[in-house]
Amino acid sequence: MTIEQRMIKVNGVELSTESFGRPVDPAILLVHGAGHSLLAWEEDFVQRLVAGGRYVIRYDSRDAGLSTNYPVGAPSYGLRDLVADAAGLIDALGLIDAHVVGMSQGAAVGQLLALDHPGRVASLTLASSTPGGPGHEHSDLPQMSAEVQALFTEEATGPDWADRTGVIEYLVEAERPFAAASRPFDEAGMRAVATRVVDRTANIAAQLTNPYLLDAGEPWRGRLGQITAPTLVLHGAEDPLFPIEHGRALAKEIPGARFVAMEQTGHEVFPRAQWDTVIPAILDHTKAS
Repeated sequence: MTIEQRMIKVNGVELSTESFGRPVDPAILLVHGAGHSLLAWEEDFVQRLVAGGRYVIRYDSRDAGLSTNYPVGAPSYGLRDLVADAAGLIDALGLIDAHVVGMSQGAAVGQLLALDHPGRVASLTLASSTPGGPGHEHSDLPQMSAEVQALFTEEATGPDWADRTGVIEYLVEAERPFAAASRPFDEAGMRAVATRVVDRTANIAAQLTNPYLLDAGEPWRGRLGQITAPTLVLHGAEDPLFPIEHGRALAKEIPGARFVAMEQTGHEVFPRAQWDTVIPAILDHTKAS
């Protein structure tokens, strides 16, 4: 499969992008979550979308992978800048619009992209998300699990960022609490992914720190009823960060949205065991009307 790798400058920053398939096919823009990079979307997963007749773009957001990075602990941008980056990237790729697939923080970007740049969004797929933004209070919805809550409240002690092996193990263990408890944790697979991430990332400390410090801005849950893009909501049945009620509420508040629960899935990027459910759902959702 041919991959076109480009550094694209938008909004004063450089974003590393990889495009797969034929530009004449419907475009899918994959937006990864906080702490991840374009490698979160496995190449086999992308290849199956391309085989379904889609032109697929994955990219590194600011501070991720090979894109522009900022001093650790001091990102001089907010969530709305990531939204503007996604809109600018669609323009820079010469696309009229794109089918936007976002996971977690990427799904927050997708929600705002559909609200503030509706002409750029052909359809919306939101995975592992919540109505409105991460960090906004939703008193009517269940809180994160006690284990995950402790991860965010305890004083974090990161690894020695110069120790490649230590950082790889840190990445593996960082994913473990978010995985489904009913499915064996794929430690070997996660280590292989973590190794690729560490070896490809310009500033791994920034990638694993800065995205969690972003200002989400004003809450937008009350605006979700204004989304006009056809929307698919995918949510792990065992998500410990945003329990499944968050996904159901999100789908309920977006007009006409379809909800699909992913069994044996936590707050994680589509496990392979779910691909036979997720990929046909995305292909069906992104087909020409």
